[in-house]
Amino acid sequence: MAFLWVALGGACGAVMRFGVSKLLAGSTLSFPLATLVVNVFGSFLIGFLATGFFINDKPVPEARLFFQTGLLGAFTTFSAFSLETMQLWQSGQVKTAAVNVVANVVLSLLAVALGLVVGASLGARLR
Repeated sequence: MAFLWVALGGACGAVMRFGVSKLLAGSTLSFPLATLVVNVFGSFLIGFLATGFFINDKPVPEARLFFQTGLLGAFTTFSAFSLETMQLWQSGQVKTAAVNVVANVVLSLLAVALGLVVGASLGARLR
């Protein structure tokens, strides 16, 4: 049954990722903005969900499998980030590639931290 929860979450996450790509496809930036947005937002969400806020601090393995492993695993795109960074590098856009690396790593770590804080704060208020 665990595989089913991961598969269902993964399908939802992949569709969400595709939607963000389509939504931001018209961007005139020569920067992989959709991947950055997905990685930062996904990092916030995983930090928020890791607090257990949405399940009243009671571990619900199915919810974690669906949201954290499935949905967010498919939604965030480290492999796409890596490929886009290499393509920027190989096309001579070394500074843009470096900005992409720093932006994705730093903003995603900050987003996880923010998600943890927001989730813990909301969880404390609801108790």
